Amino acid sequence: MAQKKEVYKEKFKHTGYWTYKEVYDMLFHWFHEHQYKIQEDLYNEKIISSGKEVIIKWKGEKKVTDYFKYQIQADWHILHMKDVEVEVDGKKVKTQNGEVEIIFKGNLIKDYEKRWEDKPFWKFLRGVYEKYVIRETVDEFEDHVEDDVREMIGELKAFLKLEAPIILERP
Repeated sequence: MAQKKEVYKEKFKHTGYWTYKEVYDMLFHWFHEHQYKIQEDLYNEKIISSGKEVIIKWKGEKKVTDYFKYQIQADWHILHMKDVEVEVDGKKVKTQNGEVEIIFKGNLIKDYEKRWEDKPFWKFLRGVYEKYVIRETVDEFEDHVEDDVREMIGELKAFLKLEAPIILERP
């Protein structure tokens, strides 16, 4: 079984005006621009009295070597989303108002091809290999995953023109 280690977690939350389609497309394109293969595991949308509620679960994966793979998960929860019109520079613009919360998780997956799983001795060798031979490489790849998640969130904040730090939790 491949080993997955969560190396970074951050919750992004924004309440106010934002354009759902543009935010969705921006994050989707970020994954593609950074060579992540994205999979949408869940998309659930329902209308409630206070607006729409949307739940989305994304998983993006990027193979780095035959042994390591980066994974970024984005779990969306949108509440009270309503279509509204606002005036920007004298023009009416259609947008949405509501609350969006996205939990980003950066994971490093080791031995994703399960080559070291067949026999107990191979599992032991894998532990020795990771701990003593490639420890610096593991640390470097963990830093890369964290950097990717931070970059994605930074671009999202810039896209929404948010300046105040919104970091709510870290592991």
